[in-house]
Amino acid sequence: MPTSTSSRTVFTPVAIARPLIGWVSFAALTLAEPLLAGPLPTAAVFAVLAAIVAVIIVCASGVVAEAEFLARRLGDPYGTLVLTLSIVLIEVILISAVMLGPGDHATIARDSVIAATMIVLTLVIGAALLAGGLRHDDLRVNRSGVSAYLALLVVLVAVAFALPAVIGTEGSYAPGQAIPVLVLTVLLYGFFLWRQTGAQRGDFQEVAGRAGGAHSGDRRPALRTALREHRTEIIARACLLVAAVSPIVLLSHDMAALLDDGLGRLGAPVALSGILIAMIVFLPEALTTVRAAWAGETQRMSNLAHGALVSCVGLTLPVVLAIGLLTGQTVVLAESPANLLLLGVSLLLSLTTFSTGRVTALHGAAHLFVFALYGLSVFA
Repeated sequence: MPTSTSSRTVFTPVAIARPLIGWVSFAALTLAEPLLAGPLPTAAVFAVLAAIVAVIIVCASGVVAEAEFLARRLGDPYGTLVLTLSIVLIEVILISAVMLGPGDHATIARDSVIAATMIVLTLVIGAALLAGGLRHDDLRVNRSGVSAYLALLVVLVAVAFALPAVIGTEGSYAPGQAIPVLVLTVLLYGFFLWRQTGAQRGDFQEVAGRAGGAHSGDRRPALRTALREHRTEIIARACLLVAAVSPIVLLSHDMAALLDDGLGRLGAPVALSGILIAMIVFLPEALTTVRAAWAGETQRMSNLAHGALVSCVGLTLPVVLAIGLLTGQTVVLAESPANLLLLGVSLLLSLTTFSTGRVTALHGAAHLFVFALYGLSVFA
């Protein structure tokens, strides 16, 4: 494909407009910050919030579009890694920026990651399985790949949220405990990426006989071949993806104060703010995951959802522990008994759902039920 043709195909007016709307909105919000600093009428607060959410949805649609193009060019698991790592890395940067900023944010990492974990394991997976299961009768995942994801999640989630309550002090790791946990987490996550993109790459590809999309027998382009033949297009789409996903997180961060204000006026629990922000940040991932299940690409669904969660915990935990060690901040990680119970139920349900390889809409309904219970616990 000629470079000029490729450029015209990639940089369409719609593709350029989506991130441009996001960045212009972020600039406008930054310029209007002095006006938003003072007390606002309730109607104005929710009007601004609605506008921000609308812009985020527009940007999210651009992320989804570019991620799907890259997935087709690169093949799995490389294609889905582009989306998951771009969102998770920005989420980690956001948490780090909050921790290094003014004020006490000892629980910001715990609250953000636990919200993301419950949203992905129950809401995103549940909605995807329900949508895909209602459209297809035979949805199958690659059990080896899903088993690898869930094995890492069990270990990482336990180290992040349960172990500090047992061996830590007031929910935090002591320095002598934080250092080996940090090193072991980095080694485990690095080993996972090495195996996922190397010897075990086939474990994260679609299995034969699934309901929709291309079968595993299709000859996907090898990574080196794809990079050589479509380098210009891949770089251009990756730039558009980053340009579209960055305003999502930036707008989510800037709207936190407005969201807290609005929820406070409604008398809603403070924890709901973190949940809503996590839902918005992971919106592109959620949309792509549901669309993959709708198309019958169930392994890609797992790669997007479970892969994002493994990256989220595997990257956030060592980063926040390192910040705590370098700055002397207390990093509270231990979760409440109620959240630990729901987290355990979610992991057990995930193991049960994907143990047979065939997933249905009924599995999706069960995951959504657990998310509803999580929502009830927030208001308890």
